[in-house]
Amino acid sequence: MRKILLVLAAVMVFGAVSQSFAEAASVVPPGNRNEDQPGVPGASSRRTKGSNSTFDRKYQKVLDLLSGDKQLIAKIKSTAGRYGIDPIHMIGAIVGEHTYNVDAYDRLQSYYVKAASYAGNSFRFGYKDESIAQFLAHEQFSKCQSKRESVSLWTCREDVWDDSFRGKQVNGVSYPDNRFSAVFFQPFYAGQTFGLGQINPLTALMLSDTVARISGYEKLDENDAAAVYNAIMDPDRSLAYMAAAIRKSIDDYKSIADMDISKNPGVTSTLYNLGGSQQRAAVLAQKNRQRAAAGEGPAWPEENYYGWLVNEKLPELQRLL
Repeated sequence: MRKILLVLAAVMVFGAVSQSFAEAASVVPPGNRNEDQPGVPGASSRRTKGSNSTFDRKYQKVLDLLSGDKQLIAKIKSTAGRYGIDPIHMIGAIVGEHTYNVDAYDRLQSYYVKAASYAGNSFRFGYKDESIAQFLAHEQFSKCQSKRESVSLWTCREDVWDDSFRGKQVNGVSYPDNRFSAVFFQPFYAGQTFGLGQINPLTALMLSDTVARISGYEKLDENDAAAVYNAIMDPDRSLAYMAAAIRKSIDDYKSIADMDISKNPGVTSTLYNLGGSQQRAAVLAQKNRQRAAAGEGPAWPEENYYGWLVNEKLPELQRLL
């Protein structure tokens, strides 16, 4: 009888393990899917040329910053651990941002000084004379009131913007055909991001609950723009938002597209650069359903120019850790 029970127990364990393997997400292989680097956008090239620099020089500058700052590397490792990700994903995002979007400062302390210069400044989120608070009072946003988690709330509001306001005239106001974040959340100039992680203010607002829960920082309020900017420019807090964004991309691809991208920093860096991980995962999932119906294997997510560099330089970047 005891032997029978042991056999039954073994069968049950084997069945559970087999089921877990069957349900496991497909692990995206390391490395680049593209043999050659995808094209770099003209805006990035113009910015770099305008600063009398090159991508190679900017890459080397951020590499020097990271390799010469053990305190920063320790903070990256610690933050990554709290969010359950490999720190190489954060390294990749920092390298990509400072190679293609901005020049790195020579020292981490410069980021703290820059962040402090924004604290207490009086600026607001809005479009022309309409503050974000006034804009969100439109009845079209009432459908979002039931959303409690910040990522769900702001995703809903972003969807309402796209469906009901973007490129349209509403109540006598003509709204630009542009992203919600560019129109309402960048009071200095469109496309502006800040700090070590180059976080977009709307992205920070979306991740506010996650960062408050895991890192203990205060939740952000869209009516206090200075506090939002201070949070994303302060290196310590910026690292938390960076890690939360990467964690969200990994989770989105696993739950929506059944893809485990946690072993490919080029893919996570691409998503960090592009955003929209939920929508992109959904598109990939639909594509793979069609491929499966046709008897074809799954398509893997591909890296863009930014993620391609991260994968190409991965051995060098790994040495930083």
